[in-house]
Formats: sequence, structure tokens, C-alpha cells
Amino acid sequence: MNVQALPMHRFIDHSGNCVDELPAWADLPTLISFYKDMVLTRVYDNKAVALQRTGKLGTYPSHLGAEAIGIAIGKGLKKEDVFVPYYRDLPAMWVRGIPMEKNLQYWGGDERGSDYDSIDTEPSSDSKEHSRDLPFCVPIATQCTHAVGVAAALKIEGDHNAALVTCGDGATSKGDFLESINCAGTWNVPLVFVVNNNQWAISVPRRLQCAADFLSEKAKGAGMPGITVDGNDVVAMYDAITKALDRARKGKGPTLIEAVSYRLSDHTTADDATRYRSEDELQTAWQYEPIVRLKKFLMSQNAWSEEQETEWLAQCKVQIEKVVENYLNTTTQAPETAFDHLYESPYSEMQKQRDYIINKAMRMQGGNHG
Repeated sequence: MNVQALPMHRFIDHSGNCVDELPAWADLPTLISFYKDMVLTRVYDNKAVALQRTGKLGTYPSHLGAEAIGIAIGKGLKKEDVFVPYYRDLPAMWVRGIPMEKNLQYWGGDERGSDYDSIDTEPSSDSKEHSRDLPFCVPIATQCTHAVGVAAALKIEGDHNAALVTCGDGATSKGDFLESINCAGTWNVPLVFVVNNNQWAISVPRRLQCAADFLSEKAKGAGMPGITVDGNDVVAMYDAITKALDRARKGKGPTLIEAVSYRLSDHTTADDATRYRSEDELQTAWQYEPIVRLKKFLMSQNAWSEEQETEWLAQCKVQIEKVVENYLNTTTQAPETAFDHLYESPYSEMQKQRDYIINKAMRMQGGNHG
């Protein structure tokens, strides 16, 4: 079944044609900025996969095909809002001010990749978009429970801010997700759930996960609005996200957004999708991907050209190479830091192990370990 043929919120189709009148905010300069950000994050994604393949990065989850979802989220959130991401959310986190180096650190096994307080911003730390955002969550759907707590706190604060949490389609089959939307609806908290329905929960296809036509229908049981959006249309995504966030900030409660996309990559670099997914299906999905779609629209409006494309790709390459250089030149963490964030207070046996590692490192380095 071609999921893109299903009815959903959409402004620009896969051929780059408008199928509905664009919102007032969707002027050409804005859409060009969206496009450039999507291209940049894809160049980064390709480079990150290459780093993993050459042993310079650990297991990495590509966001190939989800650029429109991430950029729309990052652009839609306000500085005072709280973003609760899952592991495929680099585009949104980057827009929120998290350097790509942090993402590489995280997937390179460096805990400092989750330390956002150390990020330098200009002109001051007050400009940090990510000041209250949570770090990546790898366990499936547990971030949804965290987000409900965050949104409840925002409601108590009374400052009319909102939280947004993301997850994949597979997460919607877990109790954590279902309990979270139930609680969010009952408490009427300012929270937006965005489900990246990329059709695959690792090797399990969408059709085997849920019998409902749309995952957004799960919102009904929780007493909140649910909307299915074309996740390959950045205009539709931004439109739905900003409206849902505005609703949340006004005290009208949570919303569930199902973003229909397709995972154009393996689940992670430790996966081989050819074992469970046909090449024909993948090639069909490429026809609907978000970046070419927006490029076709912009070119039809004479707002983008192949010359601009070549120039921007060259700039992206330079920027990403600098990111990689910074990552590879980062001083390695001391080995004992592996213990630093396990417990609030170390227990005696763990302290012994930590001391042993420190002493061993000092012996190996001739007593120069700092």
C-alpha cells in the first residue's frame, strides 16, 4: 500500500506542486531557510554514517528521510519550551542550538555529548534555545513519560510554555507511550506528541504494529486531538506543530501528531534492512522524500537554482568537515568518568572499581594521568 496516497494534512505533494493554499508564514525566504537546513543535516548524516563505517564513531541511527520533521520541530519550538527527543532527532536538536559535535560525541561513546550546559553561545548563555531540553533517549518510549512530567511542571509554573516529545511508530505500541498519552490527556498538560511514522520498527513493518488506519487515532482514547501529517512536507509539519504548540500554551491541552515518513536508511548502522525490506519498496519511498520535494517547489517558483544548490552543498561540506575535525580532536575522557553519572552518590564497591581504573591508568601513563 502506498501510504502517501492516504488522506493527510499536506500542502506540497511529492512532485513539488501545491495541493492547498500555503499558510501566510510560508514565504519563499522562510522556505529557502528550511531547505538549506534540511540539506545541511543530510550532509551531516551521510558523513556520520561514513565515520561509523571507518571505525571513528559507534553505532549511529540515521535520520535519512526525517529531515522535514526535525527541522519543523526545531523551528516551531520557542526558547522557553522544552524538547524531549528520541535518538533520531539530530535535525531538531541542531536547530535548537546543540552543536553537531555533541551528537558525534554521544554516538562516539563520550558522555559529554549529553552535557548541554557547557555549550558556549553568543551573545550570552541566555540565548540558549536548548536551556531546558533533555538529552537523547535511546530506550523506546520512556521519554514520553518524562515529557508528561515536564509538561505537568510547566503547567504548574504557569508561564504558558509547552513541551514537545518525539518517538517512532514502534514506540506507540509500548505501554510507556499509551500510559503517557492517557495521563497527558487526563491532566490536560501542555504537551505535543510527534510520532515519526517511518513505517518500520526496526524490522517490524507498520502494518503488523497496529490495526488502526492511522496511529493518530490512538489520541481518541486519551481525549486529545490527533492529526496525521505528511512528514515529507515541511510546510505541513511546521503548520501542524506550531498550531499544536500554540494550543498547548493556551492551556487547551495535548495533541498527538502522526508524521508519515519513511526510514530511507537502515534502522542503525548495526542493522541490515535488505534482510526484511524490498528494494522496490525503498525506491518507491525515495520518490516521496522531503528534500527533493521542497527543491522542486522552490525551483518552480524560480527561488532556487542548480547553481545555488552546488554552492550550498560545497558550503555544507566545509561546515561538516569542520565539525568532524572538532570531534576527532576532542581530548579523550578519563576512563574513570564512566562511573560519574551512574548514581547520585557512589557506593563503596563502585568507588573501589573507580580507584582501580585511575591507578591502572596512572601506571600505564607513567604517573602522568591527571
